[in-house]
Amino acid sequence: MTALSAHDLIAVGWFLLAWFGFNVLVELSPLRDRTLSHAMEAYRRAWMITMAGRSVRIMDTAILSGLQQGTGFFASTALLAIGGSFALLDAADRIVEIAGDLSVPVESSRALWEIKVLGLMLIFAYAFFKFGWAYRLFNYASIVMGAVPEASGGRHADMRRIAEQAAELNTLAGRHFNRGQRAFFFSIGFLGWFAGPAVFAVTTLAVLVVLLRRQFFSRARRAVLSGHQVALSMAAAEGENTDTGSSNPFT
Repeated sequence: MTALSAHDLIAVGWFLLAWFGFNVLVELSPLRDRTLSHAMEAYRRAWMITMAGRSVRIMDTAILSGLQQGTGFFASTALLAIGGSFALLDAADRIVEIAGDLSVPVESSRALWEIKVLGLMLIFAYAFFKFGWAYRLFNYASIVMGAVPEASGGRHADMRRIAEQAAELNTLAGRHFNRGQRAFFFSIGFLGWFAGPAVFAVTTLAVLVVLLRRQFFSRARRAVLSGHQVALSMAAAEGENTDTGSSNPFT
């Protein structure tokens, strides 16, 4: 740790505060109800409840398969990024040599370079675990979807209960996928550290501003929220129809 200056430690502290603080803001704070991610969770639940009332669910399985494939792609990318970081770690001597040619101070620079690369690897490893678990949860959700009884069978209470379980798994998978993506986004800010602690702080702030805008002020959020209440009302109405035991609560 002697390779880290006071400025490096401050920049790292700001990076961790920005990353984990953002996670708390969009997942645990009272402001989470205003985020794009929270609005999409309502659509996920409405989707599963609506799916339960369909006799043909090919479209639903195709959508979930697409979500799984996207998650698998990001998990594979995280593994490739970890491998690339190992290659970057082996290039420390070459980087130090280039830094010397550019008259950049190189005292303890090799140790500092290795710390930075290892930090980048840890971010990618965290992202891989999040994507891997999200992929598994999407797989579980697809299995639970297959267990949802058809509306024509008259098992309305079981249909509703299992559909809600599928919705919960789908929502959890989406949350873990979002956490993995945030790790990727903040890894872009982390790259600024290779140019120095001041640049590191600025790039971290830039990533944080972009993510805050997307969650609270983006056009995507406005588009989703325009039908958000409709999705909630639809899910509530379908739940009431199920409780009354109507012949087809989802039509």
